[in-house]
Amino acid sequence: MSACPRGASRSLCKTRFHLEYLHLQILSVISAEQLRRMFERRMNFDLRRLLSGAEPLMHSLLTRIEWDLAMSTSSLHCLKVEPMLRKSIADALVPTSKIKDILYVILVAEERVITLVRPKKHSIHPSDLHVLINTIHAPSIMNSSAAASWLPVCLPKYNGSAFVNAYVMFLRRDAEMQPSQKDGDVESSPQAGPTTSSSVQSNVPKPSREICLMCVSGSADFEAVRSWCDTASQRLTNDGLLLALSDAMDRRETEYTVADLGIPGLRHFVYKSRPNVQVTMPLFEDPYDDLKERRRLITLYQRLYDAIHAKSGQGSTLKLQYIRTERESVMGWITQFFELYIALSPRLPKSAAINAANAVARWVQKEDKRLFLRDAPVF
Repeated sequence: MSACPRGASRSLCKTRFHLEYLHLQILSVISAEQLRRMFERRMNFDLRRLLSGAEPLMHSLLTRIEWDLAMSTSSLHCLKVEPMLRKSIADALVPTSKIKDILYVILVAEERVITLVRPKKHSIHPSDLHVLINTIHAPSIMNSSAAASWLPVCLPKYNGSAFVNAYVMFLRRDAEMQPSQKDGDVESSPQAGPTTSSSVQSNVPKPSREICLMCVSGSADFEAVRSWCDTASQRLTNDGLLLALSDAMDRRETEYTVADLGIPGLRHFVYKSRPNVQVTMPLFEDPYDDLKERRRLITLYQRLYDAIHAKSGQGSTLKLQYIRTERESVMGWITQFFELYIALSPRLPKSAAINAANAVARWVQKEDKRLFLRDAPVF
């Protein structure tokens, strides 16, 4: 979560955080090196012409920032998947040695990561991943009838001065939202920005139900990347992995609720695995299915985050912070291995909140192979 120092306006801090992500999204379309050269030539250079058509991309990013706790905690949010299924999918997506300059192979469903295969020497920064996920779910990509898209994109945290290429193909489309695909069609885009205008929606965006395979390459060898992705997609289908994943999504096995934990008074939580830099959380349920209530809870989580990260003016970090309101009590707890933010009934005493936090931590640790991406293959 973006941190606000004491005395600073939360709205100002929030704006700063939004601007940082907007800057990263702009850099994904126009590299830092390109920007530098432009402003060296003309200090008052107007970027609006170059960013024409990308407004919906920026709007969707702002909406995500409002509600996506993985973005505000600089973390990956992984889809809950049976560990053997996740491993089998990952193994099927390891590139052959014949394919050069592959940086990342990422499978995404419900806008969460299923697996991420990478070279030994390259990790991916969470903000680069969030920029990628926002880009591939842009209207110009989602509404395209093409079977795949080939996108030049700059990953600012990886290399802000150069572009890589992302081959994006949807293995499963939402029939109610997407037009039919034309097999073999590939859309090449000069930039990731959508071509239709939209406005920032006031409601929480619903995660799409699509399954997306994304291959990020430093090479411009489109045919080699497309051929490998087609082979990998066919392997997922032939081995029954795509069907197993789709069935799990349709049965809602990729989601969970606080009721699954069986902890009295627990209403919601956000658990961040610090070694894995990944978060997990249950569905938002009553009362937080109401947008005003959810925004209020996220603000409370922000206050907890500021306190336990020494961003509220205190001299040292607070390992535990507790806040009670008329509607709920919330608690933040940081250890060497995790951060935990929980919301509970306001009627529970602080001692019960501590017991609930311990119970949540035990449950997550017991389920961590389903909740987190661990030991993904490298090549």
